[in-house]
Amino acid sequence: MPSSSSIDFDDVRLIKRLKSTATRKDAFGELVELYSKPLYNQIRRLVLNHSDTADVLQEVFVKAWKGLDGYRGDSKLFTWLYRIAHHEALSFLRKKQKKQLHEVEITDENQYLLDRLLADPYFDGDKLELKFQQAIAHLPPKQRQVFLLRYYDEMPYNEISELTKTSEGSLKASFFHAMKKLKKELLGEE
Repeated sequence: MPSSSSIDFDDVRLIKRLKSTATRKDAFGELVELYSKPLYNQIRRLVLNHSDTADVLQEVFVKAWKGLDGYRGDSKLFTWLYRIAHHEALSFLRKKQKKQLHEVEITDENQYLLDRLLADPYFDGDKLELKFQQAIAHLPPKQRQVFLLRYYDEMPYNEISELTKTSEGSLKASFFHAMKKLKKELLGEE
């Protein structure tokens, strides 16, 4: 996965091409090709469903295209795109939950995610993986986000802090509490 720390030469080159109206279209195609897979993975971990993830990813790139003139270049392209993807995924989940709440009353806010995971034909995990994903889905959104970035992406706290605009201390506490809850749920501890 691309790092979100300092801007490297490739980012500088691509940013320059994105800012030029003559090369913008081709450069954006390169950006999409370069970042589609890591962004898809990030969104999928929050949204869980393949079809919904694809829709959110498309919306991320639409917003990125429209926001190119507002991109200041003070962070890596992946960091900028990740922020858009994170906000779009959370917005999508809020909209889906509201729609679901109007159709059928839900007492557990994460039940929607679990139902989508179980109904997803692209999910091919075994029972243990399903139990793990269900446990992750039960985490509060902030804890889930920090856990996913640390566990799957092995992202350092300073990079998560940059992406989420949250202090490293808060992130460490969220990760600790997430791990504690996951252990309790997976091991059936009280």
